[in-house]
Amino acid sequence: MESIVQSPYTSEQIAAWLRGLLTIAWADGNFDSQEQQSIASITQDQLAPGLNSESLEVIEPAQLATIIGKGTPAAENFLRTAVMVAIADGTYSPSEDQVLHQFCQALEQPDDILKALRQTLETPEQVAIAPTAPKAPAPDTLTPIRNWLDGLDIQDPAVARFLCKMIPSQCPFERDITLFKHKIVHIPPLCKINPLYEQMVGLRFRALSYLADECGEDVSPYI
Repeated sequence: MESIVQSPYTSEQIAAWLRGLLTIAWADGNFDSQEQQSIASITQDQLAPGLNSESLEVIEPAQLATIIGKGTPAAENFLRTAVMVAIADGTYSPSEDQVLHQFCQALEQPDDILKALRQTLETPEQVAIAPTAPKAPAPDTLTPIRNWLDGLDIQDPAVARFLCKMIPSQCPFERDITLFKHKIVHIPPLCKINPLYEQMVGLRFRALSYLADECGEDVSPYI
C-alpha cells in the first residue's frame, strides 16, 4: 500500500516501531499462536508490505532504543502508541505494564504516565469478577495522561494503519458470559470499562484523517 506522504522515519525505524507495538499487543498472553500469526499477517500484508516476516517478531527494549533513539520525540510518540495498544481492549495487565516500563527505561522516557495508568485502569482479573463497571477515577487523576496521549503526532502511514486496525471502530456491546446456561459474569461496554476510551477514539479518528487527507488513501477498509 503506497502513500503520497514521505515518512520522517526510516524503514528500519518503522519496522522496530511496529515490532514494539506487537510486543505490547502480545504481552498479556490474550493472543494464541493463530491470532498472533493473523496480526503479523495484517502488519506485513496491509500495513508495511516491505517488511519481511522475521522483522515482525517481538523486540527487546535495548534494540528498540538503539533503532528509534533515546530521549527523542520519536521515542515519546512510540510510547504514546504503545500505551494506546495496551489499553485497546479496555484492560491494563501487569505484563503489559512490565513491558512498557522496560521500554520507558530503554528509551529514557519518564514513567510517570505509567504510574497514573496503573491507578486508572483495571486488570483483566478485576474486570472479570466485577459485576458492574469499575468506579471512574477523579478527573484530575486522568488529566495528565489524557493530555499526554492527545499530544501524539501521527507522521507515518504504516503506524496510522496499525492504529486503525488495533483500535476498535466502535464501542463493543456489553455482554454476559455464561457457563452451562448460567450467567457467571457481566462485561460492561468497553467505553464504560476504559476511562481513556475517548482518547482512543480521538486517536483513531486522527489516524483515519491523516491517511485520507495527508496520504490520499482509501480508508473505507478501516470504517
